[in-house]
Amino acid sequence: MRCNEIMKAEIECVSPETSIREAARKLRDHRIGFLPVCDEAMRPVGTLTDRDIAIRAVAEEMPLEAPVEACMTWDVVSCSASDDIQEARDLMESYQVSRIICTGRQGRVEGIISLSDIVDVDEDSGAQTLRRVSQREVRGDSRFLSPGL
Repeated sequence: MRCNEIMKAEIECVSPETSIREAARKLRDHRIGFLPVCDEAMRPVGTLTDRDIAIRAVAEEMPLEAPVEACMTWDVVSCSASDDIQEARDLMESYQVSRIICTGRQGRVEGIISLSDIVDVDEDSGAQTLRRVSQREVRGDSRFLSPGL
């Protein structure tokens, strides 16, 4: 099965210059938690989640009129809309993300696949992907260890 068969093609995007307030309203109004951040040609340059706004913008007391580029995630995890969904699963697991952007030949955003989309088409592999995405590795950084360990 190809990514374009399960991706959500009706998506909302913002630009890096969009205000945090406007992006938050878009998340609220469309009842979503994830927005691709795109350039003028609709190529992804980053992502913005409701968590990015809460953890980076609100916690750091950024003004709501600041651009989303101040709190967005600059790393883009994407695959081609024509890829097999296994590619999307592998990328989700490797980068431990629950959503992936699907692009077309010109690198433009064409859709988004979420973990729930994967589960909808294959419950067993979706559950396996969910387990792997949600794993958090501790790589010897004592900040992540409990005091008793």
